[in-house]
Amino acid sequence: MNLNHLNLSVQDIPSAKSLFETYFGFKSNDIKPNESLAVLEGENGFILVLMHEKLNESSNTSYPDAFHIGFYQENEEAVIAFYEKLKTSRIKIGNPPKKIRKTFGFYFKFQNILIEIASQVD
Repeated sequence: MNLNHLNLSVQDIPSAKSLFETYFGFKSNDIKPNESLAVLEGENGFILVLMHEKLNESSNTSYPDAFHIGFYQENEEAVIAFYEKLKTSRIKIGNPPKKIRKTFGFYFKFQNILIEIASQVD
């Protein structure tokens, strides 16, 4: 059994879509792009659905504190390169990469989503 999709509630569809396309290699699957929903496909066929938070039936617009999504990189050098690439954007990133438990990486928040970029440490 494989996890094949994830639906994230976001505040701004165009900017979230741009983030995942520009930095994470997702491609748009949208037949008719709009401001409420975007369907993106990752390199391995994983589907990421971005849904505007106004569509939440219960009006919940936040995630639990520890909720995050993670993207593993091949090695520490790739993590550092990713961090440096983000630094040249308007995306607010926090602390530089460091050893975290058995990984090397960093976290940053985009809209209401906490994102981890990491690699395994041997």
